[in-house]
Amino acid sequence: MASFSCLFGAVTVTVPSFAAEGTATAGSATAMLAAVTAPLLAVDVNTLQNRDQDFSTAGQASGSPITPQADDAAAAIEAPQTLEDMVADREAETTGDEQGDCLASSVYFESKGEPLNGQLAVAQTIINRTASGRFPSTVCGVVHQPGQFSFLRRGEIPTASHSSSAWKRAVAVATIARNGLWKQIAPAALFFHARRVSPGWGKVKVASLGNHIFFR
Repeated sequence: MASFSCLFGAVTVTVPSFAAEGTATAGSATAMLAAVTAPLLAVDVNTLQNRDQDFSTAGQASGSPITPQADDAAAAIEAPQTLEDMVADREAETTGDEQGDCLASSVYFESKGEPLNGQLAVAQTIINRTASGRFPSTVCGVVHQPGQFSFLRRGEIPTASHSSSAWKRAVAVATIARNGLWKQIAPAALFFHARRVSPGWGKVKVASLGNHIFFR
């Protein structure tokens, strides 16, 4: 009786005593030993794979580790669009309706030479008025309200050059404001005035942009 160590631990098997026979060579003994232990050393790869996933070689064409492939389309993160880009995408000669063009005219005559965020704040303030319940409920009604906008001529909005780049930007700003495509620049603002004047309103100041100061 002899003991052998293999993958599964110590195993005891019965092997003929070659020394007692005295006729078997060392080579024969080795061959007999291999014949006895070979079945014990045969390993079912599938069994080990199921037991230990680290042992798996599935999917490895050349023995190199499996590397997950990222989906480039899903991994790509689109950069947020800037206000400048959004305005450039929407420049036009008209908003397509009277209310929109009233708003564009207000942006143009009040703030055409100012930064885009200042122009958008003017447009948003006018829209805030329409929803406040304290002013007319339409943009044109707000703009034509007596004593509110100094650019009016005899109560009417002057005609702007619709082919000018400043007008097309004003149209884009009006479109963005009407569709709520950008955050409030001067949150909840209902009033604004030029920096050159000091009306002493006693209202809450919410922003100072370009040539205007905004209040609520």
